[in-house]
Amino acid sequence: MPRIPFDDLPDDARLWVFAAHEPLDADAGRRLLGAVEAFLDGWAAHGAPLTAGCRLLEDRFLLVAVDPASVPPSGCSVDALTRLLKAEEARLGCRVLDHAPVYFRDEVGRIRRMSRNEFRDAASRGELTPDTPVFDTTLTALGLLRAGGLERAARDSWHGAAFFAGPLRSG
Repeated sequence: MPRIPFDDLPDDARLWVFAAHEPLDADAGRRLLGAVEAFLDGWAAHGAPLTAGCRLLEDRFLLVAVDPASVPPSGCSVDALTRLLKAEEARLGCRVLDHAPVYFRDEVGRIRRMSRNEFRDAASRGELTPDTPVFDTTLTALGLLRAGGLERAARDSWHGAAFFAGPLRSG
């Protein structure tokens, strides 16, 4: 029972969040999901099938999760997923494996991407505040995603301590 619907995975499922540098159009999103779903159909750790699912959110965030009660993912199985995503990056012309940028929602609701230095500079100028909605691509448990952990105010994620030194101020 390799690939299952994403919503059927338990809260303790191991989660990976990959962010596309640019929003994926409908065709690119379908192609990426199709490739990942086909991969998950045969994904295994040391020959044992992994029970996993995937989803694309906001045309930008690829979520992949594995039920640890079946077979836990191995380093080799995670490497295989990474190789697939590298190939998809080349095919789509859009990066998804770069975890360095910061993703946030701007004042008109668009998801934007900045380097960490750009984000730090914008925060120091007051253009971004601890109330700015940010996307935490470091989540590792599906339950945290379901609890609203992917998008939240910077003050409520690691971004608060990293980019808003001193007492957190409201914007």
